[in-house]
Amino acid sequence: MKPHRSLRLVILVFLPVLASAGNPSTPQPLDLSKAPAMSKETRQNLVHAFEAELVYIRTAFPMGRVGLKLHNGLISPSGQELQMMMATYGPAAKPGDLARISDIRISDRSIHFEINGGPVKKKKWYQRIEVGGMGGTTPIAPSDSNANARGSFVDLIFDRSVPEMTPPQLKQLLLPVFDFNSKSAVEAYLETVPPKVKQAIKNHQVLVGMNHEMVIYSKGRPAKKDREKDGGTDYEEWIYGEPPQDVEFVRFVSDEVVRDEVMKVGGEKIVKTEKEVNIEKGPAEAKASEQSRPANAPTLRRPGEAAPDTTPAAGPTNTRPAAAPGPTGPSIPTDTPDPNGVPRQTDPTSTGGSTTPRPAPYPTGAPDSPGPPRA
Repeated sequence: MKPHRSLRLVILVFLPVLASAGNPSTPQPLDLSKAPAMSKETRQNLVHAFEAELVYIRTAFPMGRVGLKLHNGLISPSGQELQMMMATYGPAAKPGDLARISDIRISDRSIHFEINGGPVKKKKWYQRIEVGGMGGTTPIAPSDSNANARGSFVDLIFDRSVPEMTPPQLKQLLLPVFDFNSKSAVEAYLETVPPKVKQAIKNHQVLVGMNHEMVIYSKGRPAKKDREKDGGTDYEEWIYGEPPQDVEFVRFVSDEVVRDEVMKVGGEKIVKTEKEVNIEKGPAEAKASEQSRPANAPTLRRPGEAAPDTTPAAGPTNTRPAAAPGPTGPSIPTDTPDPNGVPRQTDPTSTGGSTTPRPAPYPTGAPDSPGPPRA
């Protein structure tokens, strides 16, 4: 083999390796397994270098006392578990947000980073001062004990003790969660979305399947919004532009674009309804759909107890009480004269029962007038 041919072969073999080493965007693995334990001076330098530092978030941080863990470049929790925590406790920071490292603590095998105040509400030094008197003690600067903390944290975990490292090396280890490069919020957000969505946002286009946040980064906030119902399905339509310019109608159902309609100035109409990108939905959308359903009516029945049958009967039922039967004694004939000369009268409301004598009417004449002559 000629020397120049062997030289060409060596160049072709090592050219990809040299290209990847010279590319600054390619993350290089950092091996600190052989480094000694971190000294006290290095700990102080790292605390001074990272405390109160502004960073861009590269992954979602949930609120609450359960933060994130970063070990060998892998984040936990992640996937559906992380989405469930975000839906339960709420987000402390989302990808692309600007956050501040409020505290850093270095222990034997991990480094603890808190952002935006951390998960626990802390008091100022003057809020702990109290003034005492006859009625007890009173704080000079009372604080709201019900105020919720809005921050979170991440623990950088090592297999052995925390190794000796420089601030740039620590920034490289934190690259999955923090971005220390100076850039805009849009640039930080673009690094967390799929390539197809990233290109659409750069071109200010809308794809069917995007969520609200992606459309805002792509087109901005709409000047007009319209809420309507189509076949029992509620939707929200964002309107961009006004005539005589192109007008775009972006229709959302829940948190997903289901229709994109563009009306051109020349009268051309472009409608897209086929899904172009698949975005993983978290439990927050499912929880919101469950809350949108009407609540059940209150009831005293136990869970699982069947409802009573409220179907009416075939015919009307008479709920009036039956009439009491009349006396069964012998009836007195009406033609028998009364021994006192008073005729008997029959009760018109009785049906076939006995007749009872009624008293004679009270005389209407004067008290001293003589009565009728007796026969």
